[in-house]
Amino acid sequence: MDDRGNRKTMQGVVISNKMDKTIVVLTERLAKHPKFHKYIRRRAKYMAHDEENRCNIGDKVLIVESRPLSKGKRWRMREILEKAK
Repeated sequence: MDDRGNRKTMQGVVISNKMDKTIVVLTERLAKHPKFHKYIRRRAKYMAHDEENRCNIGDKVLIVESRPLSKGKRWRMREILEKAK
């Protein structure tokens, strides 16, 4: 899976693991406002594939872009960076 060229990766926090083999990851990025030149926090939610159901709510994870796996799922969970307390 790692040798398929450059794939987008993102870090985020798991906010839901209620589905089977699927997690919802909340990511944050800073975007500069075009007029006021102030940095604004932008958030997005992504559904990601978790094959072994290892993630829990609050875990910090790394997700990687993949082929479409379902209607809303285009990311895979690569690794758990930090477990929730």
